[in-house]
Amino acid sequence: MGRVSECPATITGMRAAFLASAVLASLLTPAAPAEAASTGSPGAAGPAGTASTAGTTVRACSGRVSDFDGDGRADLAVAAPYTRVGGHARAGSVTVLYGTRAGKQLSQDSPGVPGEAETGDGFGSALAAGDFDGDGCADLAVGVSEEDRSRVGADGDGIVQLFHGSPDGLRPGRTIDAGDLGRKRGPARFGAALAAGDLDGDGDDELVIGAPGLRGGAVGVYGLKGRRPYMVTQETGWVGQNERETDQFGAVLATGDFDGDGRAEIAAGAPADTILKNGQGSVTVLDVRRRKAALLTQDSPWITGRAEAWDSFGGALATGDFNADGRDDLAIGVPGEGLTDNQRAMEYGDGTVDVVYGSRGGLRTATSEAWSQRALKGEPRYFDRFGAALAAGDLNGDGDDELVIGVPGENAVQVLAGTRSGGLTKNHNLLFTGKGGHFGGALATVAGRGLVVAAPGDGRLTLLRTSVRKGSYPGVRPSTAKTLATAREGTLFGYALAR
Repeated sequence: MGRVSECPATITGMRAAFLASAVLASLLTPAAPAEAASTGSPGAAGPAGTASTAGTTVRACSGRVSDFDGDGRADLAVAAPYTRVGGHARAGSVTVLYGTRAGKQLSQDSPGVPGEAETGDGFGSALAAGDFDGDGCADLAVGVSEEDRSRVGADGDGIVQLFHGSPDGLRPGRTIDAGDLGRKRGPARFGAALAAGDLDGDGDDELVIGAPGLRGGAVGVYGLKGRRPYMVTQETGWVGQNERETDQFGAVLATGDFDGDGRAEIAAGAPADTILKNGQGSVTVLDVRRRKAALLTQDSPWITGRAEAWDSFGGALATGDFNADGRDDLAIGVPGEGLTDNQRAMEYGDGTVDVVYGSRGGLRTATSEAWSQRALKGEPRYFDRFGAALAAGDLNGDGDDELVIGVPGENAVQVLAGTRSGGLTKNHNLLFTGKGGHFGGALATVAGRGLVVAAPGDGRLTLLRTSVRKGSYPGVRPSTAKTLATAREGTLFGYALAR
Protein backbone atom coordinates (compact mmCIF):
# COMPACT_ATOMS: atom_id res chain seq x y z
CA MET A 1 0.00 0.00 0.00
CA GLY A 2 1.19 3.52 -0.70
CA ARG A 3 1.85 6.07 1.98
CA VAL A 4 0.07 9.30 2.59
CA SER A 5 1.10 12.75 3.58
CA GLU A 6 -0.53 13.09 6.95
CA CYS A 7 -0.92 16.83 6.90
CA PRO A 8 -2.44 18.38 3.81
CA ALA A 9 -3.72 21.57 5.43
CA THR A 10 -1.85 24.87 5.26
CA ILE A 11 -0.58 26.56 8.41
CA THR A 12 -0.98 30.18 7.39
CA GLY A 13 -4.54 30.14 6.13
CA MET A 14 -6.51 27.17 7.37
CA ARG A 15 -10.17 27.01 6.47
CA ALA A 16 -10.67 23.62 8.07
CA ALA A 17 -8.02 23.94 10.73
CA PHE A 18 -7.01 20.35 11.17
CA LEU A 19 -7.24 18.50 7.86
CA ALA A 20 -5.10 15.44 7.68
CA SER A 21 -3.74 11.39 7.85
CA ALA A 22 2.16 6.23 12.47
CA VAL A 23 2.16 3.16 13.39
CA LEU A 24 2.48 1.54 16.84
CA ALA A 25 3.18 -2.10 17.44
CA SER A 26 2.20 -1.86 21.09
CA LEU A 27 0.84 0.66 23.56
CA LEU A 28 3.97 2.40 24.70
CA THR A 29 4.71 5.68 26.30
CA PRO A 30 8.12 7.23 26.04
CA ALA A 31 9.57 9.87 28.28
CA ALA A 32 8.36 13.39 27.56
CA PRO A 33 10.70 15.65 25.61
CA ALA A 34 10.71 19.34 26.41
CA GLU A 35 7.32 20.94 25.76
CA ALA A 36 6.23 17.92 23.76
CA ALA A 37 4.68 14.61 24.69
CA SER A 38 3.89 13.03 28.01
CA THR A 39 2.56 9.50 27.95
CA GLY A 40 1.55 6.40 29.90
CA SER A 41 3.68 3.30 30.63
CA PRO A 42 6.17 1.84 28.17
CA GLY A 43 5.71 -1.58 26.67
CA ALA A 44 7.71 -4.43 28.16
CA ALA A 45 8.88 -6.21 25.03
CA GLY A 46 12.56 -6.14 24.11
CA PRO A 47 14.28 -5.51 20.79
CA ALA A 48 14.03 -7.93 17.92
CA GLY A 49 16.29 -8.85 15.00
CA THR A 50 19.66 -8.68 16.76
CA ALA A 51 23.03 -10.10 15.76
CA SER A 52 26.30 -10.52 17.62
CA THR A 53 29.53 -9.07 16.22
CA ALA A 54 32.78 -9.33 18.21
CA GLY A 55 30.87 -9.56 21.45
CA THR A 56 28.72 -6.53 20.66
CA THR A 57 25.01 -6.77 19.93
CA VAL A 58 24.15 -4.89 16.74
CA ARG A 59 20.62 -4.43 15.41
CA ALA A 60 19.90 -4.70 11.72
CA CYS A 61 17.14 -2.69 10.06
CA SER A 62 13.96 -4.70 9.80
CA GLY A 63 12.48 -3.28 6.61
CA ARG A 64 9.24 -2.29 8.36
CA VAL A 65 7.71 0.87 6.94
CA SER A 66 7.85 2.76 10.23
CA ASP A 67 10.83 1.12 11.95
CA PHE A 68 13.25 4.02 12.29
CA ASP A 69 15.70 2.23 14.60
CA GLY A 70 15.76 -1.36 13.34
CA ASP A 71 14.42 -3.00 16.50
CA GLY A 72 11.60 -4.76 14.66
CA ARG A 73 8.91 -2.57 16.20
CA ALA A 74 6.91 0.16 14.58
CA ASP A 75 7.61 3.76 15.57
CA LEU A 76 5.47 6.87 15.35
CA ALA A 77 6.41 10.41 14.29
CA VAL A 78 4.13 13.15 15.62
CA ALA A 79 4.35 16.74 14.39
CA ALA A 80 3.70 19.81 16.53
CA PRO A 81 4.34 22.70 14.09
CA TYR A 82 3.43 25.41 16.61
CA THR A 83 5.90 24.32 19.30
CA ARG A 84 8.06 27.08 20.77
CA VAL A 85 11.71 26.21 20.25
CA GLY A 86 14.60 28.25 21.65
CA GLY A 87 12.23 31.07 22.48
CA HIS A 88 10.82 31.17 18.93
CA ALA A 89 7.03 30.87 18.66
CA ARG A 90 5.61 28.39 16.15
CA ALA A 91 9.08 27.17 15.19
CA GLY A 92 7.81 23.58 15.31
CA SER A 93 9.02 20.16 16.42
CA VAL A 94 8.50 16.47 15.72
CA THR A 95 8.37 13.86 18.47
CA VAL A 96 9.40 10.33 17.57
CA LEU A 97 7.84 7.67 19.81
CA TYR A 98 10.18 4.70 19.47
CA GLY A 99 8.73 1.23 19.95
CA THR A 100 11.01 -0.03 22.72
CA ARG A 101 12.71 3.04 24.13
CA ALA A 102 12.14 6.63 25.10
CA GLY A 103 10.87 9.16 22.62
CA LYS A 104 12.94 11.95 21.17
CA GLN A 105 12.08 15.45 20.05
CA LEU A 106 13.48 16.75 16.78
CA SER A 107 13.65 20.40 15.74
CA GLN A 108 15.85 22.70 13.72
CA ASP A 109 17.86 23.26 16.90
CA SER A 110 18.61 19.54 17.27
CA PRO A 111 22.31 18.59 16.95
CA GLY A 112 23.34 18.02 13.36
CA VAL A 113 20.20 19.54 11.81
CA PRO A 114 21.12 22.26 9.29
CA GLY A 115 19.85 25.74 10.00
CA GLU A 116 18.16 26.91 13.17
CA ALA A 117 14.70 27.27 14.64
CA GLU A 118 13.04 30.56 13.77
CA THR A 119 9.69 32.13 14.54
CA GLY A 120 6.90 30.78 12.36
CA ASP A 121 8.91 28.13 10.45
CA GLY A 122 6.33 25.40 11.05
CA PHE A 123 8.79 22.49 11.30
CA GLY A 124 6.46 19.50 11.00
CA SER A 125 3.92 21.05 8.65
CA ALA A 126 3.95 17.65 6.90
CA LEU A 127 5.56 14.24 7.46
CA ALA A 128 6.29 11.17 5.36
CA ALA A 129 8.11 7.95 6.20
CA GLY A 130 9.72 5.64 3.66
CA ASP A 131 12.95 3.81 2.93
CA PHE A 132 14.55 6.42 0.69
CA ASP A 133 18.07 4.95 0.73
CA GLY A 134 17.20 1.25 0.52
CA ASP A 135 18.96 0.17 3.72
CA GLY A 136 15.87 -1.41 5.30
CA CYS A 137 15.47 1.28 7.96
CA ALA A 138 12.63 3.72 7.57
CA ASP A 139 13.62 7.32 6.96
CA LEU A 140 11.60 10.42 7.80
CA ALA A 141 10.94 13.54 5.73
CA VAL A 142 9.79 16.64 7.62
CA GLY A 143 8.17 19.58 5.86
CA VAL A 144 9.13 23.09 7.01
CA SER A 145 6.78 24.91 4.71
CA GLU A 146 7.08 28.39 6.24
CA GLU A 147 10.88 28.57 6.24
CA ASP A 148 12.38 31.77 4.76
CA ARG A 149 9.57 34.30 4.45
CA SER A 150 10.48 37.23 2.24
CA ARG A 151 8.33 39.60 4.28
CA VAL A 152 5.90 39.58 7.19
CA GLY A 153 2.64 37.93 6.17
CA ALA A 154 4.10 36.24 3.08
CA ASP A 155 4.10 32.50 2.53
CA GLY A 156 7.33 30.71 3.26
CA ASP A 157 9.71 29.43 0.60
CA GLY A 158 9.78 26.11 2.44
CA ILE A 159 12.25 23.26 2.75
CA VAL A 160 12.19 19.55 3.54
CA GLN A 161 14.48 18.12 6.21
CA LEU A 162 15.50 14.47 5.83
CA PHE A 163 16.32 12.13 8.70
CA HIS A 164 17.84 8.71 8.00
CA GLY A 165 16.92 5.63 9.99
CA SER A 166 19.66 3.62 11.70
CA PRO A 167 20.00 1.12 14.57
CA ASP A 168 20.52 4.16 16.79
CA GLY A 169 17.41 5.91 15.57
CA LEU A 170 16.91 8.83 13.20
CA ARG A 171 19.99 10.80 12.16
CA PRO A 172 19.87 14.23 10.47
CA GLY A 173 20.41 14.25 6.72
CA ARG A 174 20.30 16.92 4.06
CA THR A 175 17.73 19.59 3.39
CA ILE A 176 15.89 19.90 0.08
CA ASP A 177 14.33 23.02 -1.40
CA ALA A 178 12.81 24.08 -4.70
CA GLY A 179 16.23 24.86 -6.11
CA ASP A 180 17.19 21.21 -5.82
CA LEU A 181 14.26 20.37 -8.11
CA GLY A 182 15.18 22.90 -10.78
CA ARG A 183 12.89 25.72 -9.67
CA LYS A 184 13.56 29.22 -8.44
CA ARG A 185 13.25 29.57 -4.68
CA GLY A 186 10.28 31.68 -3.64
CA PRO A 187 7.05 31.69 -1.58
CA ALA A 188 5.94 28.23 -2.75
CA ARG A 189 5.35 26.59 0.66
CA PHE A 190 7.62 23.77 -0.51
CA GLY A 191 7.08 20.81 1.82
CA ALA A 192 3.50 21.67 2.80
CA ALA A 193 2.56 18.10 1.83
CA LEU A 194 4.67 14.95 1.59
CA ALA A 195 4.23 11.33 0.56
CA ALA A 196 6.46 8.33 -0.05
CA GLY A 197 6.11 5.47 -2.50
CA ASP A 198 8.06 3.24 -4.87
CA LEU A 199 7.33 5.05 -8.11
CA ASP A 200 9.85 3.16 -10.25
CA GLY A 201 9.59 -0.36 -8.83
CA ASP A 202 13.23 -0.59 -7.73
CA GLY A 203 12.43 -1.54 -4.13
CA ASP A 204 13.17 1.73 -2.36
CA ASP A 205 10.90 4.72 -1.94
CA GLU A 206 10.82 8.04 -3.72
CA LEU A 207 9.81 11.24 -1.96
CA VAL A 208 6.88 13.27 -3.31
CA ILE A 209 6.80 16.93 -2.24
CA GLY A 210 3.93 19.39 -2.49
CA ALA A 211 4.54 23.07 -3.20
CA PRO A 212 0.96 24.45 -3.34
CA GLY A 213 2.10 28.09 -3.36
CA LEU A 214 4.19 27.83 -6.53
CA ARG A 215 1.75 29.75 -8.72
CA GLY A 216 -1.15 27.26 -8.91
CA GLY A 217 0.88 24.60 -7.14
CA ALA A 218 3.41 21.91 -7.98
CA VAL A 219 4.38 18.35 -7.12
CA GLY A 220 8.06 17.49 -6.77
CA VAL A 221 9.52 14.02 -7.40
CA TYR A 222 12.78 13.29 -5.61
CA GLY A 223 14.88 10.11 -5.95
CA LEU A 224 13.38 8.61 -9.11
CA LYS A 225 15.79 6.13 -10.69
CA GLY A 226 17.61 7.57 -13.70
CA ARG A 227 16.03 11.01 -13.37
CA ARG A 228 17.12 14.21 -11.67
CA PRO A 229 14.64 15.62 -9.14
CA TYR A 230 11.97 17.70 -10.86
CA MET A 231 8.54 19.29 -10.48
CA VAL A 232 5.23 18.68 -12.20
CA THR A 233 2.54 21.37 -12.48
CA GLN A 234 -0.94 21.46 -13.93
CA GLU A 235 0.54 23.07 -17.03
CA THR A 236 3.17 20.37 -17.56
CA GLY A 237 2.57 19.10 -21.11
CA TRP A 238 1.50 15.56 -20.25
CA VAL A 239 -0.76 16.81 -17.42
CA GLY A 240 -2.53 19.31 -19.65
CA GLN A 241 -4.67 21.27 -17.19
CA ASN A 242 -5.38 24.95 -16.78
CA GLU A 243 -3.59 26.52 -13.84
CA ARG A 244 -5.00 29.19 -11.54
CA GLU A 245 -2.95 30.83 -8.82
CA THR A 246 -5.37 29.75 -6.08
CA ASP A 247 -5.72 26.06 -7.04
CA GLN A 248 -3.28 24.66 -4.40
CA PHE A 249 -2.27 21.75 -6.62
CA GLY A 250 -0.15 19.45 -4.44
CA ALA A 251 -1.59 20.63 -1.12
CA VAL A 252 -2.54 16.99 -0.41
CA LEU A 253 -0.60 13.93 -1.56
CA ALA A 254 -0.85 10.14 -1.48
CA THR A 255 0.74 7.27 -3.37
CA GLY A 256 -0.68 3.89 -4.38
CA ASP A 257 -0.28 1.16 -6.95
CA PHE A 258 -3.70 1.54 -8.53
CA ASP A 259 -3.07 -0.78 -11.50
CA GLY A 260 -1.09 -3.49 -9.71
CA ASP A 261 2.03 -3.23 -11.89
CA GLY A 262 4.44 -2.95 -8.95
CA ARG A 263 5.00 0.79 -9.34
CA ALA A 264 3.09 3.41 -7.39
CA GLU A 265 1.28 6.37 -8.86
CA ILE A 266 0.78 9.77 -7.21
CA ALA A 267 -2.60 11.21 -6.21
CA ALA A 268 -2.29 14.99 -5.97
CA GLY A 269 -5.11 16.93 -4.37
CA ALA A 270 -5.90 20.50 -5.36
CA PRO A 271 -8.68 21.24 -2.83
CA ALA A 272 -9.11 24.86 -3.95
CA ASP A 273 -9.10 24.09 -7.68
CA THR A 274 -11.59 26.14 -9.65
CA ILE A 275 -12.74 24.38 -12.82
CA LEU A 276 -16.39 25.38 -13.12
CA LYS A 277 -17.05 26.39 -9.50
CA ASN A 278 -14.87 28.34 -7.08
CA GLY A 279 -12.93 26.01 -4.80
CA GLN A 280 -14.68 22.86 -5.99
CA GLY A 281 -11.42 20.91 -5.79
CA SER A 282 -9.84 18.15 -7.84
CA VAL A 283 -7.48 15.18 -7.65
CA THR A 284 -4.96 14.37 -10.38
CA VAL A 285 -3.50 10.88 -10.65
CA LEU A 286 0.07 11.11 -11.95
CA ASP A 287 1.87 8.15 -13.49
CA VAL A 288 5.33 9.66 -13.66
CA ARG A 289 6.93 6.66 -15.41
CA ARG A 290 4.42 6.60 -18.26
CA ARG A 291 3.95 10.39 -18.18
CA LYS A 292 0.18 10.08 -17.99
CA ALA A 293 -2.34 12.01 -15.90
CA ALA A 294 -6.02 11.55 -15.09
CA LEU A 295 -8.24 14.24 -13.56
CA LEU A 296 -10.91 13.35 -11.01
CA THR A 297 -13.66 15.72 -9.85
CA GLN A 298 -17.21 15.35 -8.66
CA ASP A 299 -18.22 15.96 -12.27
CA SER A 300 -16.25 12.92 -13.47
CA PRO A 301 -18.44 10.13 -14.92
CA TRP A 302 -19.95 7.83 -12.27
CA ILE A 303 -18.64 9.82 -9.29
CA THR A 304 -21.63 10.57 -7.10
CA GLY A 305 -22.56 14.19 -6.54
CA ARG A 306 -21.67 17.30 -8.49
CA ALA A 307 -18.96 19.89 -8.21
CA GLU A 308 -20.06 22.86 -6.11
CA ALA A 309 -18.29 25.93 -4.79
CA TRP A 310 -16.04 25.31 -1.78
CA ASP A 311 -16.57 21.54 -1.65
CA SER A 312 -12.79 21.03 -1.28
CA PHE A 313 -12.82 17.74 -3.19
CA GLY A 314 -9.37 16.30 -2.51
CA GLY A 315 -9.06 17.91 0.92
CA ALA A 316 -7.77 14.56 2.24
CA LEU A 317 -6.54 11.37 0.57
CA ALA A 318 -5.82 7.80 1.63
CA THR A 319 -4.93 4.64 -0.26
CA GLY A 320 -5.75 1.07 0.73
CA ASP A 321 -6.85 -2.23 -0.77
CA PHE A 322 -10.45 -2.34 0.41
CA ASN A 323 -11.44 -5.40 -1.64
CA ALA A 324 -8.17 -7.39 -1.43
CA ASP A 325 -7.70 -7.62 -5.19
CA GLY A 326 -4.03 -6.66 -5.03
CA ARG A 327 -4.58 -3.13 -6.34
CA ASP A 328 -4.78 0.01 -4.26
CA ASP A 329 -8.00 2.00 -4.06
CA LEU A 330 -8.26 5.75 -3.42
CA ALA A 331 -10.41 7.46 -0.79
CA ILE A 332 -11.02 11.17 -1.44
CA GLY A 333 -12.25 13.52 1.26
CA VAL A 334 -14.79 16.20 0.35
CA PRO A 335 -15.04 17.97 3.73
CA GLY A 336 -16.79 21.05 2.37
CA GLU A 337 -19.69 19.13 0.81
CA GLY A 338 -23.01 20.55 1.99
CA LEU A 339 -25.84 18.16 2.86
CA THR A 340 -27.71 20.25 5.43
CA ASP A 341 -30.58 22.35 4.11
CA ASN A 342 -29.98 26.08 3.77
CA GLN A 343 -26.22 25.80 4.25
CA ARG A 344 -24.47 29.04 3.43
CA ALA A 345 -21.41 29.50 1.25
CA MET A 346 -18.03 29.14 2.97
CA GLU A 347 -19.43 27.26 5.98
CA TYR A 348 -17.38 24.22 6.91
CA GLY A 349 -19.59 21.54 5.36
CA ASP A 350 -21.18 18.27 6.43
CA GLY A 351 -18.65 16.41 4.31
CA THR A 352 -18.56 13.25 2.21
CA VAL A 353 -15.94 10.73 1.05
CA ASP A 354 -15.68 9.33 -2.48
CA VAL A 355 -13.90 6.00 -3.03
CA VAL A 356 -12.53 4.99 -6.44
CA TYR A 357 -11.37 1.39 -6.85
CA GLY A 358 -8.23 0.23 -8.62
CA SER A 359 -8.24 -2.08 -11.64
CA ARG A 360 -5.83 -3.46 -14.20
CA GLY A 361 -6.21 -0.16 -16.05
CA GLY A 362 -5.85 1.99 -12.93
CA LEU A 363 -8.54 3.81 -10.97
CA ARG A 364 -11.98 3.07 -12.41
CA THR A 365 -14.74 5.56 -11.64
CA ALA A 366 -17.45 3.17 -12.83
CA THR A 367 -17.06 1.29 -9.54
CA SER A 368 -16.82 4.38 -7.34
CA GLU A 369 -19.01 5.00 -4.32
CA ALA A 370 -19.82 7.91 -2.01
CA TRP A 371 -20.12 7.82 1.78
CA SER A 372 -21.68 10.24 4.22
CA GLN A 373 -23.39 10.05 7.59
CA ARG A 374 -26.73 9.94 5.80
CA ALA A 375 -26.06 6.23 5.21
CA LEU A 376 -23.95 5.56 8.31
CA LYS A 377 -24.17 5.95 12.05
CA GLY A 378 -24.34 9.58 13.04
CA GLU A 379 -26.12 12.63 11.70
CA PRO A 380 -24.64 14.99 9.10
CA ARG A 381 -24.31 18.58 10.29
CA TYR A 382 -22.93 21.59 8.48
CA PHE A 383 -19.86 21.87 10.72
CA ASP A 384 -18.83 18.17 10.87
CA ARG A 385 -16.19 18.17 8.06
CA PHE A 386 -16.66 14.43 7.55
CA GLY A 387 -13.66 13.35 5.46
CA ALA A 388 -11.26 16.08 6.61
CA ALA A 389 -8.81 13.30 7.53
CA LEU A 390 -8.50 9.76 6.20
CA ALA A 391 -6.48 6.62 6.93
CA ALA A 392 -6.55 3.02 5.75
CA GLY A 393 -5.26 -0.25 7.17
CA ASP A 394 -6.20 -3.86 7.91
CA LEU A 395 -7.65 -3.32 11.36
CA ASN A 396 -9.48 -6.66 11.70
CA GLY A 397 -6.76 -8.91 10.32
CA ASP A 398 -8.70 -10.46 7.43
CA GLY A 399 -6.46 -9.31 4.59
CA ASP A 400 -8.42 -6.34 3.27
CA ASP A 401 -8.17 -2.76 4.47
CA GLU A 402 -10.62 -0.73 6.50
CA LEU A 403 -11.24 2.99 5.95
CA VAL A 404 -11.05 5.42 8.86
CA ILE A 405 -12.72 8.80 8.38
CA GLY A 406 -12.05 11.80 10.58
CA VAL A 407 -15.04 13.95 11.57
CA PRO A 408 -13.25 16.67 13.55
CA GLY A 409 -16.24 19.01 13.73
CA GLU A 410 -18.05 16.26 15.61
CA ASN A 411 -14.91 15.20 17.51
CA ALA A 412 -15.37 11.72 16.08
CA VAL A 413 -14.02 9.04 13.77
CA GLN A 414 -16.01 6.67 11.58
CA VAL A 415 -14.66 3.24 10.58
CA LEU A 416 -15.90 1.24 7.57
CA ALA A 417 -14.91 -2.38 7.05
CA GLY A 418 -13.47 -3.65 3.79
CA THR A 419 -14.65 -6.94 2.32
CA ARG A 420 -13.49 -9.29 -0.41
CA SER A 421 -17.01 -9.38 -1.82
CA GLY A 422 -17.21 -5.77 -2.94
CA GLY A 423 -14.98 -3.51 -0.90
CA LEU A 424 -16.23 -1.14 1.77
CA THR A 425 -19.52 -1.82 3.50
CA LYS A 426 -21.75 0.06 5.91
CA ASN A 427 -22.38 -3.17 7.84
CA HIS A 428 -21.24 -2.77 11.45
CA ASN A 429 -19.78 0.67 10.74
CA LEU A 430 -18.39 2.23 13.90
CA LEU A 431 -18.76 5.82 15.09
CA PHE A 432 -16.46 6.68 17.99
CA THR A 433 -16.66 10.09 19.66
CA GLY A 434 -13.75 11.52 21.62
CA LYS A 435 -13.10 14.61 23.62
CA GLY A 436 -12.71 18.06 22.06
CA GLY A 437 -9.70 19.64 20.44
CA HIS A 438 -10.67 18.55 16.90
CA PHE A 439 -10.51 14.87 17.77
CA GLY A 440 -10.17 13.08 14.43
CA GLY A 441 -8.08 15.83 12.86
CA ALA A 442 -5.30 13.35 12.00
CA LEU A 443 -5.30 9.55 11.88
CA ALA A 444 -2.91 6.61 11.60
CA THR A 445 -3.46 2.86 11.48
CA VAL A 446 -1.51 -0.37 11.78
CA ALA A 447 -3.13 -3.62 10.64
CA GLY A 448 -4.09 -5.87 13.51
CA ARG A 449 -2.64 -3.51 16.11
CA GLY A 450 -4.51 -0.26 16.60
CA LEU A 451 -5.82 3.08 15.49
CA VAL A 452 -4.19 6.35 16.57
CA VAL A 453 -6.43 9.41 16.62
CA ALA A 454 -5.10 12.93 17.14
CA ALA A 455 -6.86 15.89 18.72
CA PRO A 456 -4.40 18.64 17.68
CA GLY A 457 -6.35 21.39 19.40
CA ASP A 458 -5.77 19.75 22.78
CA GLY A 459 -2.41 18.19 21.93
CA ARG A 460 -3.52 14.63 22.64
CA LEU A 461 -3.19 11.24 20.95
CA THR A 462 -5.63 8.40 21.62
CA LEU A 463 -4.93 4.74 20.86
CA LEU A 464 -7.79 2.33 20.18
CA ARG A 465 -6.74 -1.29 20.07
CA THR A 466 -8.00 -3.73 17.48
CA SER A 467 -8.75 -7.45 17.34
CA VAL A 468 -8.94 -10.09 14.64
CA ARG A 469 -12.44 -10.61 13.34
CA LYS A 470 -12.93 -11.60 9.73
CA GLY A 471 -15.66 -10.18 7.55
CA SER A 472 -17.53 -6.89 7.68
CA TYR A 473 -16.31 -5.82 11.10
CA PRO A 474 -14.08 -2.77 11.62
CA GLY A 475 -11.89 -4.51 14.22
CA VAL A 476 -11.59 -1.42 16.43
CA ARG A 477 -12.49 -1.86 20.10
CA PRO A 478 -13.73 1.46 21.54
CA SER A 479 -13.54 0.09 25.09
CA THR A 480 -9.75 0.00 24.82
CA ALA A 481 -9.37 3.73 24.10
CA LYS A 482 -6.45 5.11 26.06
CA THR A 483 -4.44 8.32 25.95
CA LEU A 484 -1.17 7.55 24.21
CA ALA A 485 0.58 10.91 24.49
CA THR A 486 -0.17 14.52 25.37
CA ALA A 487 1.52 17.87 24.89
CA ARG A 488 0.96 21.47 25.78
CA GLU A 489 -2.09 23.07 24.16
CA GLY A 490 -1.31 25.47 21.36
CA THR A 491 1.53 23.38 19.90
CA LEU A 492 -0.78 21.51 17.47
CA PHE A 493 0.74 18.24 18.69
CA GLY A 494 -0.72 15.59 16.40
CA TYR A 495 -1.23 17.94 13.45
CA ALA A 496 0.58 15.37 11.30
CA LEU A 497 1.40 11.70 11.85
CA ALA A 498 3.79 9.55 9.83
CA ARG A 499 4.29 5.86 9.26
